[in-house]
Amino acid sequence: MKTLIRHAHLVSPGWEREGALLVEGGRIVSVHAAGETVDADEIFDAGGRIIMPGFIDIHSHGAEGADVCDGEAEAVRHIARTKLREGVTTWLPTTLTQPADRLKDILGACALVMGEGGLCRMPGIHLEGPFINAAKAGAQNPEYVRPPDEAELRALHAIAPLRILSLAPEMPGALDLIRVARSLGITCSAAHTAATCREIMEAKSCGLSHLTHFGNAMTPLHHREIGVVGAGLLDDALMLELICDGVHLSTDMLSLMFHRVSIDRLMLITDSVAASWMPDGRMRLGGLDAEIRDQVVRLGDGTLAGSTLKFNDGVARVRDLTGLPLAEISRMTSWNQARSLGLEGLGKLERGFHADLVMLERDFSVSGVWVAGQRR
Repeated sequence: MKTLIRHAHLVSPGWEREGALLVEGGRIVSVHAAGETVDADEIFDAGGRIIMPGFIDIHSHGAEGADVCDGEAEAVRHIARTKLREGVTTWLPTTLTQPADRLKDILGACALVMGEGGLCRMPGIHLEGPFINAAKAGAQNPEYVRPPDEAELRALHAIAPLRILSLAPEMPGALDLIRVARSLGITCSAAHTAATCREIMEAKSCGLSHLTHFGNAMTPLHHREIGVVGAGLLDDALMLELICDGVHLSTDMLSLMFHRVSIDRLMLITDSVAASWMPDGRMRLGGLDAEIRDQVVRLGDGTLAGSTLKFNDGVARVRDLTGLPLAEISRMTSWNQARSLGLEGLGKLERGFHADLVMLERDFSVSGVWVAGQRR
């Protein structure tokens, strides 16, 4: 069946215009100018709303009281359904540092859900930890931090495909693990790390290509050692995750990022936890006590514990802060993630691409999503 989505403000990396999309078999068949006559079996009128490639959230632990590390298939389903309400059509379930047997159970629960209908796409797992630096654990539980372990990595990858491995590259054995991960097709990212700039560059030569939740739980910029933050500003080949909630990165830092770094290197993430979509109050996160106050979640010692950011709100914040055209912002909401992870057919409104779409009001609230051409 051919479906025409017409009267839309179409936005894709590099262009935006009024027009229509013809969708068949879960993919975009053609893109049409406004008013063009197109034969279709079914017509959906977007009423002038924004249609963009569906958002890709490569770093999100949970939502609305559910956490990937609950280790339950229904928790993963609940998060996947909730992410759709944010306009996210592709999501990487993201873990926390947990005991080895527990991580196997968690990935087993994810594997049961990946590929189910009615949800967003889940092409793989973002394994954040356990191979991090305990001194930079942040809201990760340092009790479970352990040295890089190739056997554990391979065992987890066999349960559910790993798309991203976030680790501390300065730890003994980390460089060898990066090489192994890359040979398995896993993207490697520096996270919860005390690395120097030189150590990041050495890790990059072994295959490291991302920096996780840039600016957070990593060595800051200093005039005698520019650290991981300096490496991210300096090296034009590193991809940077940004939490654009105004808390994890200040407005000034975000302004610096958009002035210094090409938008082709920036990837909007939420790093959302079970506290997102929840009212203020106390809860447990990854086995640690936390409190949500004014939609900011912290541990008892004040450490930020992930975010409550909804993806579409992050898009709105970027637009308000930068004034950039949506055609540019769409690079960091889907296309950069897709190309850096090799997610073919995602991130653009072009013939042959998957019909994974988000429909937005002008205030960036989500009014609809399609996954593989099916409205959710």
